Amino acid sequence: MSLFPAAPRLRPGGDQNPSADHECPRLGLRLLFLAVFLFLVLGSQAAWAGIPVRAAIMMNMTTGRILYQKNADKAIPPASLTKLMTSFLVHDAIAAGRLSMGTKVRIPREAARVGGSSMHLRTGERVTVAKLLQGTLISSGNDAATALALKVSGRQKNFVDAMNTKAARLGMKHTRFKNPTGLPAAGQVTTARDMMRLSLAYLARYPRAAKISGLKTYYHRGRGHNTTNPFLGTRGVNGLKTGFTLSSGYNIILTTQRGPNRLLIVLLGASSKYRRSVAASALLNAGLRYPNSASHVRKLIDGSSKRQLSSRQKVYKKKYVAKKKKRTARKSSAR
Repeated sequence: MSLFPAAPRLRPGGDQNPSADHECPRLGLRLLFLAVFLFLVLGSQAAWAGIPVRAAIMMNMTTGRILYQKNADKAIPPASLTKLMTSFLVHDAIAAGRLSMGTKVRIPREAARVGGSSMHLRTGERVTVAKLLQGTLISSGNDAATALALKVSGRQKNFVDAMNTKAARLGMKHTRFKNPTGLPAAGQVTTARDMMRLSLAYLARYPRAAKISGLKTYYHRGRGHNTTNPFLGTRGVNGLKTGFTLSSGYNIILTTQRGPNRLLIVLLGASSKYRRSVAASALLNAGLRYPNSASHVRKLIDGSSKRQLSSRQKVYKKKYVAKKKKRTARKSSAR
């Protein structure tokens, strides 16, 4: 079965008995239309190369093996995947003792007036850090992310500087943040590989933070806000973040676990929610079926193609995996 939706059929011309004088120009127009149509359909599918997204990467977090990648270093606007870095810095502030989950934040006008996705904060109301993190990660509230950034750093510019410093430390070489929300901004870009690095570091440093992204609903002022992640709760998916802007397309970071194998999937630049779902489903199915075989995953996704993964990229650095094992060993010895 094809991964892609069927192409629309071309309809024949409507003239019953065209004269010889008009047939040639009409035939020329039809041929031109056909050429443009084939270029758009076949060209776009060639750009997809297996799955209908501009960039993708999938990793078995348990082993550190990259199972699949496509244009993993292509620069694409991150959209609301940016909020993962925002949450990272908020958790850093909590770990440093500058905030707590119970700290109440007075919502400034600057945050309440931010457009786009929202948890509908009101100027002057007081909301806990825990609730603002829910608004940031579950319903992707731009107002919540802005309120947190202002609470941590005082000014958005200072917070963005901290975001880019953190990105550099994590080895996110092709990422540049311009705001804490992911709203469109010139020069704000990332890559699938960089988002993988961010996700690995975030989950290793703050494993409990992932539980927020695993919630389907939260309530604020009696109003329910649902997750933006359509895969949550299916096939073991328990996170992590979605994103969309016109310039980026539809993005998503997924985490799932079956048995000992934990998978991380990053997809960037789908042209619709449907195509993002097609790509995510294909990688989830392939990764869960062959969690330890990149060649089998590639064959399932791309047929016999071997261009996606070079031999030197087969295994990712096990820096974060090793840290997790050390913590587990300490806990065992403490018992």
